[in-house]
Amino acid sequence: MGIAIFQVDSFAAEPFAGNPAGVCLLLDGDRKAEWMQKVAGELNLSETAFVMPHPEGWKLRWFTPEVEVDLCGHATLAAAHVLFSQGLAGAGETIRFHTLSGLLTARQQGRWIELDFPAEPPWAEEIDPGIIAALGVKPLFTGRNRIDYLVEVATEQEVLELKPDLAKLGALTERGVMVTAPAARAGYDFVSRFFAPGIGIAEDPVTGSAHCCLGPFWQQRLHKDQFMAWQASRRGGAVRVRLEGDRVKLGGQAVLVFKGELLPDGI
Repeated sequence: MGIAIFQVDSFAAEPFAGNPAGVCLLLDGDRKAEWMQKVAGELNLSETAFVMPHPEGWKLRWFTPEVEVDLCGHATLAAAHVLFSQGLAGAGETIRFHTLSGLLTARQQGRWIELDFPAEPPWAEEIDPGIIAALGVKPLFTGRNRIDYLVEVATEQEVLELKPDLAKLGALTERGVMVTAPAARAGYDFVSRFFAPGIGIAEDPVTGSAHCCLGPFWQQRLHKDQFMAWQASRRGGAVRVRLEGDRVKLGGQAVLVFKGELLPDGI
C-alpha cells in the first residue's frame, strides 16, 4: 500500500495561484529525515509538509528541495487543508501541530483557515551592501529577524518591478530576504516579495512565515493590529495578518489541486 501525497495551492482562492505545497501523510508513523528530503526533492516544490500522528495532535516537518526548515506557513496551511478536507480533522476542531517551532494550531473560519504562529519581529540592522546591490533597490529600512533579512522600499511599484540577481543573493543570505512597501492597491495594507535562492527557492510565491515578521514590522508603522497583505509574486496571494501579543494569526484560503500515491518502491 502506498503513501498518500497531495498538492495544495495555499493562500489561493482558486487553483494555479498562491503557493503550491506538497503534503505527505505518514499515518503509520515517522520516517528518517533523509527519506523525507528525497521525497521533497522529487516533488520539487518550495516546501513539502510531512504529517504524522502525535499523542496530542499531529507532528509536522517541512522540507525544501534542499534542506529542512524550522518554520513554514504555506505548507502548514496546506497540511491543515488536507486534514480538514480528508476528514482527518473535524470542521470545528483546532488542529495542533508539533513542530521545530513549537506548537502551532490551525482552525477553520468559513473558507479560510487561520494559523497561530510565533511572532518573529525584526530589528534595525545594516545588512551586507551586496544584498542591497543584488536586489537593486534604494532602501528606507534594512534589518533582520532570527530567520531572514528585511528591506523596506518606498512604493508598491518598486516591489513589483524587482529583478534581483539571484546568484549573488543566494551567496549572501542565510535563508531569505523580504522586500516590502505600503500597498497602493485597494483593500490591502502592505505588499511584499520573498527571495531565498540560498535554500533552493528563487522566489517564494507566498510566504506565511515572512508575515510573522512583516506583521510586527507594519504594526509599528501603521499603528494597527490587523492587516490584509498581498505577496506580489507572479502567482500572488492574499494573507490576513492579526497580532495578539507574541503570536501572529495568519489567515489564508487553500485549494486541493491533486492527490497521488507514493508507490511501495519509493517508501
